[in-house]
Amino acid sequence: MGPGNDTRFSDFLLLGLSNEPELQPLIFGLFLSMYLITVFGNLLLILAVSSDSHLHTPMYFFLSNLSFVDICFTSITIPKMLVNIHTKSNVITYADCITQMYFSTLFGGWDNLLLAVMAYDRFLAICRPLHYMVIMSPRLCGLLMLVSWTLSVFNSLLQSLMVLRLSYTDLEIPHFFCDLNQMVRLACPDTFLTDIVLYFSTGLLAGGPLAGILYSYSKIASCICRISSAQGKYKAFSTCASHLSVVSLFYSSVLGVYLISAATHSSHSSAVASLMYSVVTPMLNPFIYSLRNKDINGALKRVYRIIGIKWTTVPEVKKCP
Repeated sequence: MGPGNDTRFSDFLLLGLSNEPELQPLIFGLFLSMYLITVFGNLLLILAVSSDSHLHTPMYFFLSNLSFVDICFTSITIPKMLVNIHTKSNVITYADCITQMYFSTLFGGWDNLLLAVMAYDRFLAICRPLHYMVIMSPRLCGLLMLVSWTLSVFNSLLQSLMVLRLSYTDLEIPHFFCDLNQMVRLACPDTFLTDIVLYFSTGLLAGGPLAGILYSYSKIASCICRISSAQGKYKAFSTCASHLSVVSLFYSSVLGVYLISAATHSSHSSAVASLMYSVVTPMLNPFIYSLRNKDINGALKRVYRIIGIKWTTVPEVKKCP
């Protein structure tokens, strides 16, 4: 802890997206709807993959893990925001704020690394189809998940420890959750070491996966161009179109947050822009991956039928003689 840091015993105020009282019911309803869609959509995707043996492949294994991370990511931020609106209190304790920041950084970083792992999976499937199942063995899939999780945990732990060193005089956070960047911005001026660590880790854990994704798709594009038939090109492209859409949505929204923040120096604009990668992208992922995907659609229909049978089947009540 830095000298004079008494924020261990203080509360922060999450200012949210708007202070207008008449907008609070609208914001509450909107975010509650988005949260429920995110949770149920991603849960259905996980159930579809786990219940269908035809989907027990590396691609769908990573996809179900991405859905799990998306559920966790939104569950760290949105419920607290809904509680604050419902109770008309923006208070969050210092310990809860650090905890929220730790887990949001963890799941955000894990999401980023998973997208890179999925790009590598698509590269092998398209460019090395004969060796795909040999290379992407269950052991390697588990190892990739373990490495991505471990890197996310260590990065989040390092960032949290650096924030714990900081002192605060301004306790109002112009965001709807305890975002790492906002926590560093609010701190007293002695943030040089924290900024260095933040930029280094961001460059490593954001720039590294992005470079891997760009390299994988450059190789994929080269392989697709070498395919002679138009039908073969379409089939190869369709296997990675969903992932490419999610990657584009995720990174464009993250880039938009930093560009808006740098251009306007407005924390409120940054908070609004961050909705894209923290709320909208996790909500849209199940729809993007199920769109025009016959395997997922077939598995989802079977899940719907199973759920429907369980709800409509009423056990026969035996009458006492």
